[in-house]
Amino acid sequence: MNKTLPTSTLPSLQARLSGRDIDLLRLSITLSTESRTRGRHPFAAIVADANGKIISTAFNNSMPPEGDPTQHAELVAAAEAARKLAPEELALCTLFTSAEPCCMCAGAVYWTGIGRVVYALSEYALLELTGDHPENPTFSLPCRDVFARGQRRIEVIGPVMEDEAAVPHRGFWRKD
Repeated sequence: MNKTLPTSTLPSLQARLSGRDIDLLRLSITLSTESRTRGRHPFAAIVADANGKIISTAFNNSMPPEGDPTQHAELVAAAEAARKLAPEELALCTLFTSAEPCCMCAGAVYWTGIGRVVYALSEYALLELTGDHPENPTFSLPCRDVFARGQRRIEVIGPVMEDEAAVPHRGFWRKD
């Protein structure tokens, strides 16, 4: 399923994650299931500080009743964290997300100054699940590529636990 990194690199990615990181990433996946249960797209994100304290959580708000397609979970969580923390605190935060940030959300992470991103489901694996669904026109632009164009370094770890993160998407976008 993973097309962004060779399978042989996945154990080394997981080795860079603490137990707390895994728990927070798994919580973002659980929240993505809750988002689906609420009738929303199955995405969720969490911003946590260096000690694992949750600063913000968010679901996608890009479908009715709000209907704002810019309100992806990652962007909403990053914006809320930026309202709560100073730039030097944000630099020590991690965005944990059930799916790889799209280029819009990667931009939000960059501009808020969050220093680290840990994601479960890759953009490529998401595309396999969504197909050509009009509510999720997936970009073929990994967040690493977006961050590489900036002046600030952002650590990226992912994809991790793709099979687990894919579960809330199965049957949502098309009949599986």
